[in-house]
Amino acid sequence: MKRFLSVLAALFVSLLIAGPSWAADSQPAENAASVALHQLFKTAWQQEMREHPLEASADGFHEYDGEWADMSLANIAHENDENIQTLKDLAAIDRSQLSGEDRISYDLFKYRYENQVEGYRFGGYLMPMNQLEGIQTLSTLTQTLRFETARDYENYIKRLQTFNVYMDQTIGLLKEGVKRGMTEPQVVMKRIPHQIAANIVAKPEDSAFYAPFKQMPDIIPAAQQARLRAAAKAAITDVLVPAYRKFQKYYDADYLPHCRTSIAADDLPDGKAYYAFQVRLYTTTDMTPKQIHQLGLQKVAQIHAQMEKVFKQVGFKGSYKDFLHYLRTNPRFYYKNPRHLLEAYRAAAKRVDPLLVKYFPIWLLPRVTYGVYPIPAALAPDTYPAYSVPPAGDGSVAGYMAVNLYKPSSRLKYDIQVLTCHEGRPGHQLQIPIAMELKNLPDFRRFDYYSSYGEGWALYTESLCNEMGLYNNPYSKFGYLDWQMWRAVRLVVDTGIHSEGWTRAQAVKYFEDNTALSIQNINTEVDRYIAWPGQALSYMIGEIEIHDLRKQAEKELGPKFDIKAFHAAVLEHGNLPLKVLKKVVDQWIQDSLAGKPQPMHT
Repeated sequence: MKRFLSVLAALFVSLLIAGPSWAADSQPAENAASVALHQLFKTAWQQEMREHPLEASADGFHEYDGEWADMSLANIAHENDENIQTLKDLAAIDRSQLSGEDRISYDLFKYRYENQVEGYRFGGYLMPMNQLEGIQTLSTLTQTLRFETARDYENYIKRLQTFNVYMDQTIGLLKEGVKRGMTEPQVVMKRIPHQIAANIVAKPEDSAFYAPFKQMPDIIPAAQQARLRAAAKAAITDVLVPAYRKFQKYYDADYLPHCRTSIAADDLPDGKAYYAFQVRLYTTTDMTPKQIHQLGLQKVAQIHAQMEKVFKQVGFKGSYKDFLHYLRTNPRFYYKNPRHLLEAYRAAAKRVDPLLVKYFPIWLLPRVTYGVYPIPAALAPDTYPAYSVPPAGDGSVAGYMAVNLYKPSSRLKYDIQVLTCHEGRPGHQLQIPIAMELKNLPDFRRFDYYSSYGEGWALYTESLCNEMGLYNNPYSKFGYLDWQMWRAVRLVVDTGIHSEGWTRAQAVKYFEDNTALSIQNINTEVDRYIAWPGQALSYMIGEIEIHDLRKQAEKELGPKFDIKAFHAAVLEHGNLPLKVLKKVVDQWIQDSLAGKPQPMHT
């Protein structure tokens, strides 16, 4: 799960690429259309960085490091007007005069802005928070922002000092959401009060927002460090804590009681169209919820048969459901100590690294490092088993895999390796840094995130780790299959909740019957799907496409097939909608058959 790009991902939906085919390795000509296109890219990117300063900071663009986004209704409407104008400016550029990557970039840019405009009409911005992310979880920013110079600290303090405006605008969106009937379900929003409360501290030093000041770089003189610390403490005491206290009062007394009691996206205003939008958005396909629901049922049956074979290999006597109960309840499959669980994740990450050069060309591997860290304790009870946080786009902050140490007795040992492959490397912490380092691409392509591609790639790499031999015992292999089952169940449960009339209890029961996930994980997962309609569909839809493309390449290329070259073809154009990815791989196959040299984008 690549958590912090979710808002950006929510801007995208299905894509139809028009026009003749293009060669993946051809270079754009320096003609008037190409010059105008790249100027538009730069102008629009600067506009996006200005309007979304937190995104800019995380991506390594530091012009707006001391600012918050303007979340007022008037400004959100203004941004939509700007997006409409951007599309008009793009239409004025003659696409037929473009070639190579420029043609891909034109289509992706058009896709990007068309869907921001389409998404605006549904009013999803009126639901700016849920139990997974929002203004109550902002303290995690300290792990993604740069803290190298005094200026970095001054910019951060400026943000703390102006936080009350950002809070008031967020409350304004929530109030408007209540008026329009655009609220998250009450059942998941009940998880949030303790998250808000974690930001209301008696001493500023106890605030998670103060973390960067506990150990500051030696290049900052001691006297200046003292001034910066004092300013941070004052901002936390005088601005931040009162803002959260005000928010807590509003949330508990006014917002939570007005959250909807239903759980289906279908029940929102224009809900059926909204959920269909979400499905297209996250899968980048034209599949309907009904088609995905049926696909999920088929995949559950297929994976169930594979799991049956594995549990029989270990000599278990009993039914499949008996085996799932055995896995959930036997202490041998869990750590008691959170520290031991963290060490196991870090060891799993180290096992992958030496194997990467056998499956990826060295020139493609990212230069930036990544680490494995615990999810903050205040967030852990309500969030994923793990998630991935990308590095800063300029390499100034390393990426990391955040792992959930809450209730170690609910975290299966044999899930550790497969989860690390997904969130770490060769999953998110490989694909995302590679895209960021593709300096031959426009900035918007280096940082775009299409969930069906990103999550599909991460899920594909779980099976790649099986090829690497990392699941070296029956239980580890069962863990890999259980995670495949988990993603197949998502297809059924997400569509079941939002378009098939399922209750929360039905969704939980379906998980219990088909996966070995602990009850703790099942409950947080079901609530995740309730709060985030459609996103969970992207994983298996994307993985199926990547596997299909690999099978196609293996069949057509025969002995010419090279796994390193295939992975480079999938990764070297950045994050793509699935239809574009297919065009890219099809072209690579044709070039490989023709003996054309493959480019190395660095």
